[in-house]
Amino acid sequence: MPLNIAIDGPAGAGKSTIAKMVAKKKNLIYVDTGAMYRAIALYILRKGTDVNDPDAVSKDCKSANVTIGYEDGVQIVYLNGENVNAFLRTEEVGNVASKTSAVPAVRAQIFDLQQKLAKENDCIMDGRDIGTVVLPWADPKVYLTASSEVRAKRRFDELVAKGEQPDFDKIKADIEQRDYQDMHREISPLKQAEDATLVDSSYMTIEEVVDAICDLCK
Repeated sequence: MPLNIAIDGPAGAGKSTIAKMVAKKKNLIYVDTGAMYRAIALYILRKGTDVNDPDAVSKDCKSANVTIGYEDGVQIVYLNGENVNAFLRTEEVGNVASKTSAVPAVRAQIFDLQQKLAKENDCIMDGRDIGTVVLPWADPKVYLTASSEVRAKRRFDELVAKGEQPDFDKIKADIEQRDYQDMHREISPLKQAEDATLVDSSYMTIEEVVDAICDLCK
C-alpha cells in the first residue's frame, strides 16, 4: 500500500502550504482536495446555479468534469479541460465551495478521484474529511488548526501583499461562518479523526509544523 498522509482542518489553517512542503521533503505527490471542490464551485458560480438549492447543484455539477494533472510536481486542476488554478483561490469561490461541497452528489464525484489517486501513489492529501472519510487507512493523520484570529490575520496579510485593501473583521467573520458550516453539515462534517494527531499552528513557524508532521511518518 502506498504511503498516504491525511491532513484535515479548518479554512486558513495552512493545510495546503504545509502539505506541499511535507510532500517535497518526503518525495510525495501533493493532492489539493480543496482545489477539486473549488473547481466545481467555480463551475456552479459561472453557470449561475442557486448555491442554496441542493437539487440544482446536484443536477448541474454532473456537467463539471474535474481532472488532475501534475507539472514539475505542481498540481494542475482542469475543469472541462481548462486549467483553472488561477481562479480557485478567491473568497467568492471559497464561500461557494463551503456550501456546494456539502452536497452529496458533489462529494461522490470528487471522492472517487481522491481515492484513486491515493491507491496509486505515495501522497499527502489535505481537506476537511480526509482522515475520517476519504482515506480512513492513512497513516499518519493530522488535524491542523489555528485560532480564527490567527487565520484571519494570515489571510489579511496575504491580500495586503497582493495590493488589496481587505476588511479584517469581514475576513474573520467569513472564516468563522465557514467553520460553522463545515462542522455542522450533514455529510462528512469537519472533525478530528480519533487516531489523528492535533497540531495547533497558531504560534508555530511553518518549518516547525512541517517537522512535526514529518516526525509522525514511520
